[in-house]
Amino acid sequence: MIPYGHQDISDEDVAAVTEVLRSEWLTQGPAIERFEAAVAERCEVPHAVALSNGTAALHLACIALGLGPGGLLWTSPVTFVASANCARYCGADVDFVDIDPRTYCMSADVLAAKLEAAERAGRLPDIVVPVHMAGQPCDMPAIAELARRYGFAVIEDASHAIGAEYDGVPVGSCRHSDAATFSFHPVKIVTTGEGGMVVSRRAEVCERAALLRTHGITRDEALMDCESEGGWYYQQIALGYNYRMTDIQAALGTSQMKRLDAFLARRRELAARYDAALAELPVTLPWQRPGTASAWHLYVIRVREDAGRTRREVYDSLRSAGIGVNVHYIPVHLQPYYRTLGFEPGDFPESERYYDEAISLPMFAALTDGQQDEVVTALKGALR
Repeated sequence: MIPYGHQDISDEDVAAVTEVLRSEWLTQGPAIERFEAAVAERCEVPHAVALSNGTAALHLACIALGLGPGGLLWTSPVTFVASANCARYCGADVDFVDIDPRTYCMSADVLAAKLEAAERAGRLPDIVVPVHMAGQPCDMPAIAELARRYGFAVIEDASHAIGAEYDGVPVGSCRHSDAATFSFHPVKIVTTGEGGMVVSRRAEVCERAALLRTHGITRDEALMDCESEGGWYYQQIALGYNYRMTDIQAALGTSQMKRLDAFLARRRELAARYDAALAELPVTLPWQRPGTASAWHLYVIRVREDAGRTRREVYDSLRSAGIGVNVHYIPVHLQPYYRTLGFEPGDFPESERYYDEAISLPMFAALTDGQQDEVVTALKGALR
């Protein structure tokens, strides 16, 4: 089976992890700061906090930006459920903004119209979470302008997009947002096994996330309500979580970051090969917004109506041929949990239309030309 995604672990990665395993620190040690610094430097952002996973990053970013009971978060329906669940963890409500039919990211035009209606209704969102779907950057300048006009905070869900750029600016620079979050799951571009990160230009956002990742505990006397009683002393000053990343994971992440450019170059090469090989097939290929550079976490095709085969038939044929295609994603509002909150089929038609047609083809840096050719041959067969 050729998987849709797969980690790429080098001898240097193994050596970096082994070095930590033989060190004095397995967690809460110096490898964490090195990884945070590597990501912050790449994203051209001053503050970064490493966390246990991308969901934890979204959760703490929401808390740091003041989301709580009675609050409201808007995100895209075409994303992993964590982009919405982070609001529910805070006791807040969730709503969705339909996608752009070409980028599969949150539509800035739909967002603008929804905000106008929300202002008239008297309930604007506190936070909007645009998702850089498949590595394609959202229209962040337009979203930022709407944030200034309507007064909401913006968290970029950049789980797919480390290394992506728009207008020459790295995703994660937070020039058009209050914070951005990353995931380092094994199918992502850079992996730590499990892991996540919050980045921001606002020091207070990352300071809050850093406090909450370790149970809300501090040893900083400036934050305590009394002088330290001794070297052992600490205080819990907030209700936090155990959202720490280990030094083992951070060492792997720092090593992987050294190969980010190579990972991106190969993914872009594979995307170009797919574009050329699939150009004459009855499928819609990924479209790239001018002025952007996708990180190509996913390569998503859409089976057109004139294909003569349904998405399910093409999917089943490819899986039978040993091609581990997948579908990203079932729209969040169609999940049973969110249906209990009042969402229904038809609420976000562009997202549902996308879901009916989408298939993610194998896309990872270690995919060989020969394997990719197998994927193309199997897809052609599935469409016949």
